[in-house]
Amino acid sequence: MKKRLSYIPAFHFRWLTRWYDPMMQQFFPEEAIKNALIHQANIQPDQVILDVGCGTGTLTLLIKQAQPDASVYGIDIDPLILDIARKKVEQAKQTIALQIGTATCLPYPDKSFDRVFASLILHHLTKQDKQRVLGEAFRVLKPGGELHVADICKPNDSIMWLISLIVRWVEEAHDNILGLLPLFVTNVGFHPVEETARYRTVFGPIALYRACKPKRDGL
Repeated sequence: MKKRLSYIPAFHFRWLTRWYDPMMQQFFPEEAIKNALIHQANIQPDQVILDVGCGTGTLTLLIKQAQPDASVYGIDIDPLILDIARKKVEQAKQTIALQIGTATCLPYPDKSFDRVFASLILHHLTKQDKQRVLGEAFRVLKPGGELHVADICKPNDSIMWLISLIVRWVEEAHDNILGLLPLFVTNVGFHPVEETARYRTVFGPIALYRACKPKRDGL
């Protein structure tokens, strides 16, 4: 008997992993979304950056290329997709620390990072795991650090609602589609939390969020 995966692979099925990058490049505005996410983060040369659920490393590489003097880390639970990321990093001749690990229990000390990115990972997770990942992001961020999220959001027109019905069936996107992500982010301690952009895609509506960890308790 094959062992059941404890996570949802890219595009839901493991056999589709090798096609993830080509399909995203063909059918999804990946470059526009990820560059916008990086732009809003305003990364500085001396900062330490974490890409949670880094997948094939597309965003991780773009972060490093946008700010070469930043220290960039990427973590993903899927060894197959992380192998793709490592090959891309090697081909680009960049220095990025990639490791296997779970976003629900990050292997980093408290207050280690200036920016944490979570791009298209949260809709793969159950409600409890979404909350755990956001709590871990809060934990590893320095006071005044920022969380930057791109993920499926609440549809605001009939076409996006129809697409969301399919996504909801194959993923754990129900909470996203109900518009609960900003509430989850706020509940773990981030303030303020704001939606900064929205995109219509073949996978449904995608929103970008920026959330700040207070510099001091209660602020």
